[in-house]
Amino acid sequence: MTIAITDVVLRDAHQSLFATRLRLDDMLPIAAALDDVGYGSLECWGGATFDACIRFLGEDPWLRLHELKKAMPKTPLQMLLRGQNLLGYRHYADDVVERFVERAVKNGMDVFRVFDAMNDPRNMKAALQAVRSHGAHAQGTLSYTTSPAHTLQTWLDLTEQLLETGVDSIAIKDMSGILTPMAAFELVSEIKKRFEVRLHLHCHATTGMAEMALLKAIEAGVDGVDTAISSMSATYGHPATEALVATLAGTKYDTGLDILKLESIAAYFREVRKKYHAFEGQLKGYDSRILVAQVPGGMLTNLESQLKQQNAADKL
Repeated sequence: MTIAITDVVLRDAHQSLFATRLRLDDMLPIAAALDDVGYGSLECWGGATFDACIRFLGEDPWLRLHELKKAMPKTPLQMLLRGQNLLGYRHYADDVVERFVERAVKNGMDVFRVFDAMNDPRNMKAALQAVRSHGAHAQGTLSYTTSPAHTLQTWLDLTEQLLETGVDSIAIKDMSGILTPMAAFELVSEIKKRFEVRLHLHCHATTGMAEMALLKAIEAGVDGVDTAISSMSATYGHPATEALVATLAGTKYDTGLDILKLESIAAYFREVRKKYHAFEGQLKGYDSRILVAQVPGGMLTNLESQLKQQNAADKL
């Protein structure tokens, strides 16, 4: 079974590593090379990028999507959508949700990963239905966390509810890097045993468990995983694409991706990243405190940046 790779370099990687500051001008020169790799999809929009384009970069987020689709016509483009919140910070009316999705599809979006921070399927329903009605791929999301209330049955019940709503696939979103390898194996195994659904796994590298979790999930039958090109991976971010490609090469899970093509992309971002040094987070390795605090990787550099702006960096 070939494992599909979603590279998050154009969205969650820079959101996690340097506060969502990557500009379109630094994406377009490498777009053709990314389009030629053969990824299952490329995450390039949504999350905090919409806000950052307007608030910090002086860019039109809709133009960004349009230009990226024009530059990468072969690869499905993917976004992260906050369900009823869309890309804002409050709930929006159903007709606004429907219209937003319609415009996103029109401008080139193919795959919508729809989540709700409270794991309430009611807050994902309108968005998922809008995505499917406009012919795009609707991916429902389990926002993974641990607590006495979050048992294996919790995730199985939510999976069933999302399937009843209508989805094309399910993502397990471990945004804090707290999914242990054994828990990943159990969760994927049980979902696959009970439901016929395409399953995808997203992990952050913050605690040091992500690569192991991905591998155990692959052994359990997951269909696709998220990674980031090596020069835009690790710390607050994600497992490196090249490492996983090399790990699976020659096995029944072989991704089919050319590591030489990936290396040229990594070299490009190695240089581009230097421009954004001022927005880099403090973390240099792993942070075991996150096993307790459970702060998402995509929040940390944004939080650090905001604290610096308020002369309160010591509060972190």
